[in-house]
Amino acid sequence: MPKILIVEDEAAIRRVLSKILKEEDPAYDVFEAEDGRQGLEMIQSQEFDLVFCDIKMPVMDGMELLAAMQEQYSEVPVVMISGHGDLEVAVEAMRIGAFDYISKPPDLNRLLNTVRLALDRKQLVVANNRLSKKVARKYTMIGSTQALDHIKSMIDKVAPTDARVLITGPNGSGKELVAHALHAQSSRAKGPMIEVNCAAIPSELIESELFGHVKGAFTSAVKDKAGRFESANGGTLFLDEIGDMSLPAQAKVLRALQEQKIHRVGSDKDIKVDVRVLAATNKDLIHEIKEGRFREDLYHRLAVILIDVPGLNERKEDLPELVTYFCTQIAAEQGAPIKTFDSKAMELLESFDWTGNIRELRNVVERLIILGGPNITQEDVRLFAQKK
Repeated sequence: MPKILIVEDEAAIRRVLSKILKEEDPAYDVFEAEDGRQGLEMIQSQEFDLVFCDIKMPVMDGMELLAAMQEQYSEVPVVMISGHGDLEVAVEAMRIGAFDYISKPPDLNRLLNTVRLALDRKQLVVANNRLSKKVARKYTMIGSTQALDHIKSMIDKVAPTDARVLITGPNGSGKELVAHALHAQSSRAKGPMIEVNCAAIPSELIESELFGHVKGAFTSAVKDKAGRFESANGGTLFLDEIGDMSLPAQAKVLRALQEQKIHRVGSDKDIKVDVRVLAATNKDLIHEIKEGRFREDLYHRLAVILIDVPGLNERKEDLPELVTYFCTQIAAEQGAPIKTFDSKAMELLESFDWTGNIRELRNVVERLIILGGPNITQEDVRLFAQKK
């Protein structure tokens, strides 16, 4: 049931708005406050889906209430109620965060349409926040070893800057977690984070993927298409497995980094982009440079900051914590009870050579949860997770 609060010092207008809303949809739960301070107290004590707020009120006016809500309750849409002389103030209110404004006396159709749009927007914001929290949990870095603490400290220092970062480490070690943490803690966190797996895109298509193309640039280019650099504008571009990128594509990436502009395949028109580039690789790029497979100038552009992610074999002290985390995560995904691992089972897991790193460990834990008993034993590990 949507809860709507009307903050208005004129009782007659409160009654009219309340009557209109209840007649439109009896499911609307409408509350009233006679000034901004009373409205704020009500907002602090319960959740609302929409607030109508008059601009000129005693004690606390509408602009003061809006400012207070923007600090703590910005997900709640606020519709300002403006008199004839308040329109400039209402427009300023929208600039700082109000959803819309309604002039007195309110036009019925406009009012109801605004209500529907505002409630839809609230649902979208709530869903987006829920998804953001789910994504944040997915990319949580688990562990407390010195090596991981060092990485977290590096992220804290580097994330607020626009410095380019090269993340190295073996496959499955969690390089993408570092990239997501850098983005989430940066000033670009509200912008997009676009990921490109350079190893998964054929060399003849990588330029089109990164920079886009215009219609007719090649046989299958039936319409203009924006590339990943454009899509990441204002945010972060994560080039995973950069060591597998072709030399021609490397040259174009270098130009984009140097000039902060790109042009689509088949076009010579420059497009300015504002993108922070993070890159990751499991290869020794210094060796690749010596072998002529990677550009040294691009390496130095990318590796302003180097973060090396150790493999699981180098941080086995984190294994019990990782197992517990994966058990909880997998149980939630499958709607199953959380299983425990006895000490002998954990010791056997710690003795393994984890060449597949964190990714391999998660697969093993999932297999044990599916096939093992309520309490995972050493025998379960031998049967279902033992290395061959």
